[in-house]
Amino acid sequence: MTATVRLDESLEEKLNSLTRQLHKKKSDVIREAIKFYAKNIENKQNSRMMLAIEKTKTADKELYDVLEETLGDAL
Repeated sequence: MTATVRLDESLEEKLNSLTRQLHKKKSDVIREAIKFYAKNIENKQNSRMMLAIEKTKTADKELYDVLEETLGDAL
């Protein structure tokens, strides 16, 4: 697939600088930047999901402890 990207002057300068520093083609730098960006988003989403899971586990454990105490009182 071919894509056209319009860059303002500042971004074009940054891209040119990166291509010189990394000794890579512009298309390679752009592809790597997209992969890096996508991976960061995926990692953030996974982190949020793990946090939600931990919160749920903690809440479930607290509820379990309360119920267990109640059962102990009945005996």
